[in-house]
Amino acid sequence: MVNLTSSGRRRGDGRLTAALDPHDQGPQDHCGVFGVWAPGEDVAKLTYFGLYALQHRGQESAGIAVSNGRQILVYKDMGLVSQVFDEATLDSLHGHLAVGHARYSTTGASVWENAQPIFHPTGEGSVALGHNGNLINVHELRDWAAELPEHTGGRSNPVSTNDTSLLTELLAHHPDSSLEQRALELLPQVKGAFSLVWINEDTLYAARDPQGIRPLVLGRLERGWVVASEDSALATVGASVVREIEPGEMVAIDESGLRTHRFAEPERKGCVFEYVYLARPDATIAGRNVHEARVEMGRQLAREFPVEADLVIPVPESGTPAATGYAEESGIPFGQGFVKNSYVGRTFIQPSQTLRQLGIRLKLNALEHVIRGKRIVVVDDSIVRGNTQRAQIRMLREAGAAEVHVRISSPPVKWPCFYGIDFATRAELIANGLDVDEIANSVGADSLGYISLEGMIAATKQERSALCTACFTGEYPVQLPDESLLGKHLLEVSLQSPTVGKALPVLNNP
Repeated sequence: MVNLTSSGRRRGDGRLTAALDPHDQGPQDHCGVFGVWAPGEDVAKLTYFGLYALQHRGQESAGIAVSNGRQILVYKDMGLVSQVFDEATLDSLHGHLAVGHARYSTTGASVWENAQPIFHPTGEGSVALGHNGNLINVHELRDWAAELPEHTGGRSNPVSTNDTSLLTELLAHHPDSSLEQRALELLPQVKGAFSLVWINEDTLYAARDPQGIRPLVLGRLERGWVVASEDSALATVGASVVREIEPGEMVAIDESGLRTHRFAEPERKGCVFEYVYLARPDATIAGRNVHEARVEMGRQLAREFPVEADLVIPVPESGTPAATGYAEESGIPFGQGFVKNSYVGRTFIQPSQTLRQLGIRLKLNALEHVIRGKRIVVVDDSIVRGNTQRAQIRMLREAGAAEVHVRISSPPVKWPCFYGIDFATRAELIANGLDVDEIANSVGADSLGYISLEGMIAATKQERSALCTACFTGEYPVQLPDESLLGKHLLEVSLQSPTVGKALPVLNNP
């Protein structure tokens, strides 16, 4: 059984939005997942601290599901991990295994109903599931779910409005087999990016899509096991890194130990943007430390786009490692030109249009005494719409910068992501309609340089064939359906029209 004890109300804590311009969101992080099987440990608090370490991957909602062997208790709400949970809440979550989730929405609106973990009853118990990534065959999942004998769609029980809910519903329906067997039958039919953690009353499961687009790692506690989106979360809870969950692999952990299954052949296509921006700097992905990769991207930028200047400054915090590398390679001194509000966090309180027109600066301010009279190289990870860079450059000019040269540690973003990053639409991407000189003129820079695709890939120390670079090249590693069957709000829109049912697929053992 499940007790949904959170209120689902949006919080009015007065925290400022993280964005310089709330209507110019950059590449939005997707989700963080965490799971633990550890009898005798306080698994709710372990999960809380694991999610805290993964907060950068999703700031819209957070949730934890805990099982004591007899029932699963779920608590979730809108907001940051530290806003959703307190000591009393965590102390009420008793059990020996748990899964947690920090969400940024890529399918389905940012509402309480779509917060994760998603809970669903089964014929023999319950399932609670968290998902990092984005599925691209949601239209098929929706139609398969509509054909389930126990499908809960209807006016009194609204149908799923996100890909994770559909997947959970399909996974939970296993009348003639175990949950483990059902997963091995279902997962080969699921397309897109998925790093999953889920539990029933006694077992922790984790699985990763055949391309391994999103990261997922396995760790060891003295008295248990942990899975997490990044190994930095393992370090936070005192777990040692065992290995990555392999693409196309599912693991199951219970009192009998750890079992592993291969449900699909691996076709590795890890997201290169994890190295550029998404992952924490202290994470290691496919054997490459993320901070080292970002510093090397900065060095490569300096080699590809040198300039006469007096100071290299980062856009904190995302541009700091690359700016360090640019300064090292170029010999230009590194400095801090921006002051960041350390207490900025996501909120539902946004400035009015009038306040935005006043030039309200919620995230950054320029250090005038550092900037005045100097030729500045400002380093950032990406440009999406360009509004944020335009505001930053204006700020530097007002602080007295003699010249502003922008260097970007990824190539121009020209294509949307369908695998778990919520970029702007293609029409909104500034690099889709303008060349580099036109972008520089648009944002007000004296010069602009993007790292080459080859230079960025070299910094990751991965083979190009093992990386997804779709947002830069338009080459999608998992074939996409018709454009009409894609979109963040596809399932919500589909509720306005009748669903055309299709037969459930024949699910064979891999």
